[in-house]
Amino acid sequence: MKTRLLLAALGLTGALQPALGHAAEGLNEGKIKHVLLISIDGLHALDVAKYTTSHPGSALEELTDHGVTFSNARTPSNSDSFPGLLALVTGGTPRTHGLFYDYSYDRTIWAPDNKTCSGPAGTQMIFDESIDVYVNGVSQNVIDPNALPHYIDRQGRCSPMYPHDAIRTNTVFEVIKDKHAGRTAWADKHPAYDLVNGRSGKGVDDLYTPEVTNVGGFDNTLSVVCTAQNDALKVNAIVNEIKGLDHTGIKSVGVPTVFGMNFQAVSVGEKLLKDNADGGCALDTDPAINGQPGGYINGRGDPSAVLAYGLKKTDDALWQFINGLKKAGIYDSTLIIVTAKHGQSPINLAKLTKPGHFADLVCTISDCATSAAAKIITDAGNNCPEGPCGYVQDDDIALIWLPDQSKTTLVADYLNSNAKALYIDEVMSGAELKLKFNDPVSDSRTPDIIVQPVYGTIYTGAKKGKIAEHGGFSFGDTNVGLIVSNRALDPQVVKTPVFTSQVAATILKALGIEPTELLSVKKEGVPVLPFLFEGGEQGGE
Repeated sequence: MKTRLLLAALGLTGALQPALGHAAEGLNEGKIKHVLLISIDGLHALDVAKYTTSHPGSALEELTDHGVTFSNARTPSNSDSFPGLLALVTGGTPRTHGLFYDYSYDRTIWAPDNKTCSGPAGTQMIFDESIDVYVNGVSQNVIDPNALPHYIDRQGRCSPMYPHDAIRTNTVFEVIKDKHAGRTAWADKHPAYDLVNGRSGKGVDDLYTPEVTNVGGFDNTLSVVCTAQNDALKVNAIVNEIKGLDHTGIKSVGVPTVFGMNFQAVSVGEKLLKDNADGGCALDTDPAINGQPGGYINGRGDPSAVLAYGLKKTDDALWQFINGLKKAGIYDSTLIIVTAKHGQSPINLAKLTKPGHFADLVCTISDCATSAAAKIITDAGNNCPEGPCGYVQDDDIALIWLPDQSKTTLVADYLNSNAKALYIDEVMSGAELKLKFNDPVSDSRTPDIIVQPVYGTIYTGAKKGKIAEHGGFSFGDTNVGLIVSNRALDPQVVKTPVFTSQVAATILKALGIEPTELLSVKKEGVPVLPFLFEGGEQGGE
């Protein structure tokens, strides 16, 4: 910490150089026995920089003082939770793992009530809180197979498509468990994160998914306090696993080789227009937080009291992990990776615009009964239950699957011509889309058109209680914090651009496993993160 403060006082820029008289060992083979992967959803690189500066003695500072901080890390586009997590655990993008959103579309699957996979295919692929089993509005933290779309499985049967069935590549959990006999564990916000099991459906030995948002019941995410309380359930699970127990703390199973969780409190603190607006969180009583606005108070990224609470609770939890690892005697043999599935935008609320849902907005600027292109978007936005009718998914991005793919140019030209009225910054389709993703004509998952709106635009109603969102390609959505920490590493701030998809390759490399055992890493040519391993040069300017 003293080295960091001295450099800051001197105004030095670039990399934080190694402490005098100590050469970095790097992560040599055989040293790392465990990897703890943490996603603090919504955490920007700016949040890490500001928090470590303003909170000396914080857990985040402890981790940066023994690690490499990548200040120019980006999530692969797009930045929704599903592709964001899959970047971390498969090393891939939607091009290889096949998931664009937790609520998307596939032209080759059938609706949940179509048990025979008969008739025209094509329906929404929904993997959110709505697929849980509920009793009196309370999730039972398991998936209801009757809520899942159907597909033709590898045995030729019409079967429910679980989230893990939708992945087209493997995960770090599968590689470590199936090929290298390591134990695996993960904790996340919905049972739909069965996703991390991978194609085998068995990649995670201990999967814990306490539902954060109950459909028709209590929603923790309306309060940063109740969200932090839900995070605490997962934190306790990790603490138990550090002790060599299962997530319940009952069964002795050994410390996982790879384990981790996601935090939601920072993401919720960024998004809330008003904390605990419905008064539903009985724990949320502090007048400095309860009823107060969330997000950032200025474009410099200074947090509101609501967001500051989420950051502090998350940092406190990181201390529990650090102290638990030290007590267990495995701190030095554990690589800790702190990053985020996604960022959030806008940081500067002066840029916030909420003009309404995209398909509805189209009909406010055009007569959707007579404009051919507008009608196509409306038809896709109507979300018919089954058949090749297309779909529109929107947040701070719009993904459009068209009912008739031959009309892509017509619709794209319409959107470009009306870009200002529709708050559009970029329309991606045709050749431009194929430069980044698969060809939607031959790939059943890839949208025909992707709309990136003007920064700060969220395609939702003005009265909706959120002031930030994620999913798009913007800097706020994609520039996330990334710290790789172990006492074998000297502190550095690396400004070299990197992607969070490199985390997956790095996890395997740190454990002495060939990264190309991950199919996405092999297919997309994803390298490990730089400046970490023995013999690597120091980063920075």
